[in-house]
Amino acid sequence: MATIDIHNLSGEKVGTLELADEVFGAVNEDLLWEAVKHYRAGQRAGTHKTKARWEVSGSGKKLWKQKGTGRARIGSIRSPLWRHGGTVHGPVPRSYDYTFPRKKLLGALRSALAAKFADGKIIVVNAFDVKEPKTKLLRKALAALKVDRTVLVVETPKHENRNLELSARNIDGLELVRGNEVHPYHLLRYDRVVFSQPAIEKLQISLKKSSSKRKRKPVEDEGTKKAASAPRRRTKHEKAAEVA
Repeated sequence: MATIDIHNLSGEKVGTLELADEVFGAVNEDLLWEAVKHYRAGQRAGTHKTKARWEVSGSGKKLWKQKGTGRARIGSIRSPLWRHGGTVHGPVPRSYDYTFPRKKLLGALRSALAAKFADGKIIVVNAFDVKEPKTKLLRKALAALKVDRTVLVVETPKHENRNLELSARNIDGLELVRGNEVHPYHLLRYDRVVFSQPAIEKLQISLKKSSSKRKRKPVEDEGTKKAASAPRRRTKHEKAAEVA
Protein backbone atom coordinates (compact mmCIF):
# COMPACT_ATOMS: atom_id res chain seq x y z
CA MET A 1 0.00 0.00 0.00
CA ALA A 2 1.42 3.37 -1.02
CA THR A 3 1.73 6.35 1.31
CA ILE A 4 1.79 10.11 0.83
CA ASP A 5 3.15 12.86 3.06
CA ILE A 6 0.86 15.31 4.83
CA HIS A 7 2.01 18.94 5.11
CA ASN A 8 0.75 22.05 6.78
CA LEU A 9 0.34 25.38 5.02
CA SER A 10 3.92 26.27 5.94
CA GLY A 11 5.20 23.36 3.85
CA GLU A 12 6.32 21.28 6.85
CA LYS A 13 5.68 17.54 6.97
CA VAL A 14 3.30 16.63 9.80
CA GLY A 15 2.41 13.03 8.99
CA THR A 16 1.69 10.38 6.37
CA LEU A 17 -1.46 8.92 4.83
CA GLU A 18 -1.95 5.43 3.46
CA LEU A 19 -3.50 5.24 -0.02
CA ALA A 20 -5.68 2.35 -1.12
CA ASP A 21 -4.45 0.32 -4.07
CA GLU A 22 -8.03 0.05 -5.34
CA VAL A 23 -8.12 3.84 -5.84
CA PHE A 24 -4.51 4.80 -6.61
CA GLY A 25 -3.58 1.70 -8.60
CA ALA A 26 -4.09 1.14 -12.33
CA VAL A 27 -4.75 3.85 -14.93
CA ASN A 28 -7.35 3.27 -17.66
CA GLU A 29 -6.61 5.84 -20.37
CA ASP A 30 -9.61 4.85 -22.50
CA LEU A 31 -11.96 5.46 -19.59
CA LEU A 32 -10.35 8.84 -18.94
CA TRP A 33 -10.88 9.84 -22.55
CA GLU A 34 -14.58 8.90 -22.36
CA ALA A 35 -15.09 10.84 -19.13
CA VAL A 36 -13.41 13.99 -20.47
CA LYS A 37 -15.38 13.77 -23.71
CA HIS A 38 -18.65 13.49 -21.77
CA TYR A 39 -17.77 16.45 -19.54
CA ARG A 40 -16.84 18.71 -22.44
CA ALA A 41 -19.95 17.71 -24.36
CA GLY A 42 -22.08 18.81 -21.41
CA GLN A 43 -20.29 22.18 -21.34
CA ARG A 44 -21.21 23.03 -24.92
CA ALA A 45 -23.78 25.80 -25.24
CA GLY A 46 -25.47 24.36 -28.31
CA THR A 47 -26.89 27.78 -29.30
CA HIS A 48 -25.88 27.57 -32.95
CA LYS A 49 -28.69 28.38 -35.38
CA THR A 50 -29.16 29.03 -39.09
CA LYS A 51 -32.33 30.30 -40.72
CA ALA A 52 -34.36 27.94 -42.83
CA ARG A 53 -36.27 28.93 -45.95
CA TRP A 54 -39.37 29.93 -44.02
CA GLU A 55 -37.38 32.12 -41.57
CA VAL A 56 -35.44 34.43 -43.91
CA SER A 57 -36.91 37.75 -45.01
CA GLY A 58 -38.24 38.15 -48.53
CA SER A 59 -41.44 37.93 -50.51
CA GLY A 60 -43.01 34.60 -51.37
CA LYS A 61 -44.16 35.87 -54.74
CA LYS A 62 -43.02 34.04 -57.85
CA LEU A 63 -40.40 36.26 -59.52
CA TRP A 64 -41.38 35.52 -63.12
CA LYS A 65 -43.60 33.16 -64.95
CA GLN A 66 -42.70 29.51 -65.24
CA LYS A 67 -42.21 29.35 -69.01
CA GLY A 68 -41.40 31.64 -71.91
CA THR A 69 -38.63 33.76 -70.42
CA GLY A 70 -35.69 31.53 -71.29
CA ARG A 71 -34.48 31.70 -67.70
CA ALA A 72 -34.40 29.00 -65.06
CA ARG A 73 -37.65 28.52 -63.24
CA ILE A 74 -37.79 29.98 -59.74
CA GLY A 75 -40.54 29.93 -57.13
CA SER A 76 -39.30 32.25 -54.37
CA ILE A 77 -36.48 34.70 -53.62
CA ARG A 78 -35.94 32.77 -50.35
CA SER A 79 -34.71 29.70 -52.22
CA PRO A 80 -31.49 28.15 -50.81
CA LEU A 81 -29.98 28.50 -54.29
CA TRP A 82 -30.08 32.26 -54.06
CA ARG A 83 -27.97 34.71 -52.09
CA HIS A 84 -29.60 35.61 -48.76
CA GLY A 85 -31.79 32.56 -49.10
CA GLY A 86 -32.47 29.95 -46.49
CA THR A 87 -29.99 27.28 -45.35
CA VAL A 88 -30.70 23.61 -45.95
CA HIS A 89 -30.13 21.15 -43.06
CA GLY A 90 -28.33 23.78 -40.98
CA PRO A 91 -27.57 23.45 -37.24
CA VAL A 92 -30.32 24.08 -34.72
CA PRO A 93 -30.12 24.66 -30.94
CA ARG A 94 -29.70 21.39 -29.06
CA SER A 95 -28.04 19.84 -26.04
CA TYR A 96 -24.87 17.83 -26.55
CA ASP A 97 -25.16 16.14 -23.17
CA TYR A 98 -25.70 12.39 -23.02
CA THR A 99 -26.00 9.70 -20.39
CA PHE A 100 -22.74 8.44 -18.89
CA PRO A 101 -22.78 5.45 -16.51
CA ARG A 102 -21.90 6.31 -12.93
CA LYS A 103 -19.64 3.27 -12.57
CA LYS A 104 -17.57 4.41 -15.56
CA LEU A 105 -17.33 7.93 -14.12
CA LEU A 106 -16.09 6.63 -10.77
CA GLY A 107 -13.63 4.35 -12.55
CA ALA A 108 -12.32 7.31 -14.54
CA LEU A 109 -11.96 9.29 -11.30
CA ARG A 110 -9.87 6.50 -9.78
CA SER A 111 -7.71 6.43 -12.92
CA ALA A 112 -7.20 10.20 -12.81
CA LEU A 113 -6.15 10.07 -9.16
CA ALA A 114 -3.77 7.20 -9.90
CA ALA A 115 -2.23 9.11 -12.80
CA LYS A 116 -1.72 12.24 -10.69
CA PHE A 117 -0.19 10.24 -7.86
CA ALA A 118 2.16 8.43 -10.25
CA ASP A 119 3.36 11.83 -11.55
CA GLY A 120 3.85 13.15 -8.02
CA LYS A 121 1.35 15.96 -8.55
CA ILE A 122 -0.88 15.33 -5.49
CA ILE A 123 -0.32 17.38 -2.32
CA VAL A 124 -2.15 16.74 0.96
CA VAL A 125 -2.42 19.34 3.73
CA ASN A 126 -3.79 18.67 7.19
CA ALA A 127 -6.23 21.60 6.97
CA PHE A 128 -6.76 24.86 5.10
CA ASP A 129 -6.43 27.10 8.14
CA VAL A 130 -6.62 30.47 6.43
CA LYS A 131 -6.81 33.00 9.27
CA GLU A 132 -7.85 35.98 7.14
CA PRO A 133 -9.55 36.34 3.76
CA LYS A 134 -6.40 37.57 2.02
CA THR A 135 -5.07 36.36 -1.30
CA LYS A 136 -1.52 37.15 -0.21
CA LEU A 137 -1.65 34.58 2.59
CA LEU A 138 -2.91 31.82 0.31
CA ARG A 139 -0.27 32.66 -2.31
CA LYS A 140 2.40 32.35 0.36
CA ALA A 141 1.03 28.97 1.43
CA LEU A 142 0.99 27.68 -2.16
CA ALA A 143 4.57 28.84 -2.63
CA ALA A 144 5.58 26.93 0.52
CA LEU A 145 3.93 23.82 -0.95
CA LYS A 146 5.96 24.34 -4.16
CA VAL A 147 2.94 25.06 -6.35
CA ASP A 148 4.19 27.20 -9.24
CA ARG A 149 1.61 26.47 -11.94
CA THR A 150 -2.13 25.84 -12.15
CA VAL A 151 -3.66 24.14 -9.15
CA LEU A 152 -6.92 22.49 -8.09
CA VAL A 153 -7.83 22.90 -4.42
CA VAL A 154 -10.21 20.30 -2.96
CA GLU A 155 -12.00 20.84 0.35
CA THR A 156 -14.59 18.71 2.16
CA PRO A 157 -18.21 19.15 0.99
CA LYS A 158 -19.67 20.40 4.29
CA HIS A 159 -16.71 22.50 5.42
CA GLU A 160 -17.77 26.14 5.26
CA ASN A 161 -14.35 27.76 4.85
CA ARG A 162 -15.33 31.27 3.83
CA ASN A 163 -11.83 32.65 4.23
CA LEU A 164 -10.49 30.06 1.79
CA GLU A 165 -13.18 30.90 -0.77
CA LEU A 166 -12.50 34.62 -0.60
CA SER A 167 -8.72 34.14 -0.75
CA ALA A 168 -8.82 31.71 -3.69
CA ARG A 169 -11.20 33.51 -6.04
CA ASN A 170 -8.66 36.17 -7.09
CA ILE A 171 -5.82 33.78 -7.95
CA ASP A 172 -5.49 33.10 -11.66
CA GLY A 173 -5.09 29.42 -12.51
CA LEU A 174 -6.65 28.19 -9.25
CA GLU A 175 -10.02 26.46 -8.90
CA LEU A 176 -11.66 25.53 -5.61
CA VAL A 177 -14.07 22.57 -5.64
CA ARG A 178 -15.79 20.42 -3.05
CA GLY A 179 -14.79 16.82 -2.56
CA ASN A 180 -18.08 15.56 -4.02
CA GLU A 181 -17.67 17.76 -7.11
CA VAL A 182 -14.27 16.50 -8.26
CA HIS A 183 -14.33 15.30 -11.87
CA PRO A 184 -11.59 13.55 -13.87
CA TYR A 185 -11.58 16.58 -16.16
CA HIS A 186 -10.53 18.82 -13.25
CA LEU A 187 -7.70 16.51 -12.22
CA LEU A 188 -6.32 16.34 -15.76
CA ARG A 189 -6.73 20.03 -16.51
CA TYR A 190 -4.68 21.41 -13.62
CA ASP A 191 -1.00 20.72 -13.01
CA ARG A 192 -1.23 20.17 -9.24
CA VAL A 193 -3.98 19.00 -6.90
CA VAL A 194 -4.04 20.08 -3.26
CA PHE A 195 -6.35 18.03 -1.02
CA SER A 196 -7.21 18.64 2.57
CA GLN A 197 -6.72 15.50 4.65
CA PRO A 198 -10.44 15.04 5.46
CA ALA A 199 -11.35 15.55 1.79
CA ILE A 200 -8.99 12.92 0.38
CA GLU A 201 -9.87 10.44 3.14
CA LYS A 202 -13.59 10.76 2.46
CA LEU A 203 -13.07 10.58 -1.31
CA GLN A 204 -10.88 7.51 -0.94
CA ILE A 205 -13.48 5.70 1.18
CA SER A 206 -16.29 6.36 -1.30
CA LEU A 207 -14.21 5.33 -4.32
CA LYS A 208 -12.97 2.21 -2.55
CA LYS A 209 -16.55 1.12 -1.88
CA SER A 210 -17.47 1.61 -5.52
CA SER A 211 -14.53 -0.41 -6.86
CA SER A 212 -15.12 -3.86 -8.32
CA LYS A 213 -15.23 -6.67 -5.75
CA ARG A 214 -14.86 -9.49 -8.25
CA LYS A 215 -11.85 -11.65 -7.66
CA ARG A 216 -10.02 -13.06 -10.63
CA LYS A 217 -9.84 -16.82 -10.53
CA PRO A 218 -6.62 -18.52 -11.64
CA VAL A 219 -6.68 -20.03 -15.10
CA GLU A 220 -7.29 -23.76 -14.94
CA ASP A 221 -5.39 -26.35 -16.92
CA GLU A 222 -7.06 -28.13 -19.80
CA GLY A 223 -7.04 -31.40 -17.85
CA THR A 224 -8.78 -29.76 -14.90
CA LYS A 225 -11.43 -28.25 -17.20
CA LYS A 226 -12.17 -31.65 -18.71
CA ALA A 227 -12.47 -33.22 -15.26
CA ALA A 228 -14.92 -30.53 -14.19
CA SER A 229 -17.14 -31.14 -17.20
CA ALA A 230 -20.44 -33.10 -17.23
CA PRO A 231 -20.38 -36.56 -15.60
CA ARG A 232 -19.85 -39.64 -17.79
CA ARG A 233 -23.02 -41.24 -19.11
CA ARG A 234 -23.70 -44.84 -18.16
CA THR A 235 -23.83 -47.46 -20.88
CA LYS A 236 -26.82 -49.73 -21.58
CA HIS A 237 -25.06 -52.72 -19.98
CA GLU A 238 -24.43 -50.81 -16.76
CA LYS A 239 -28.08 -49.69 -16.54
CA ALA A 240 -29.28 -53.29 -17.15
CA ALA A 241 -27.00 -54.61 -14.41
CA GLU A 242 -28.38 -52.08 -11.94
CA VAL A 243 -31.99 -53.07 -12.74
CA ALA A 244 -31.18 -56.77 -12.31
